[in-house]
Amino acid sequence: MNLGDNPTLNNTVEKTNALKGMLVDYVGEKESPDNDEVTIEMIINTLAEEFPEFLLAIAEENWIRGYHQALTDVEVGQKLYEEEKNKAADESNEE
Repeated sequence: MNLGDNPTLNNTVEKTNALKGMLVDYVGEKESPDNDEVTIEMIINTLAEEFPEFLLAIAEENWIRGYHQALTDVEVGQKLYEEEKNKAADESNEE
């Protein structure tokens, strides 16, 4: 699997609620898949063409959350590093 591969995109979308039903029907009519199965990737592509501002808002929010999480991880990592460094220094001073 390549880093960019996302197997979830190939999942078939079932009509389990009204919104999914509308999306599957709309994308199914537009894409006319050979096996009559609509995938998540097909829905994303259709939304990207016809409702790009929706996907852009989701992508921006996802990026911001990921960036925030990365900064938090760096802070925690630095704190752990300093604690371990101080612990090692204390142990070497005791000897």
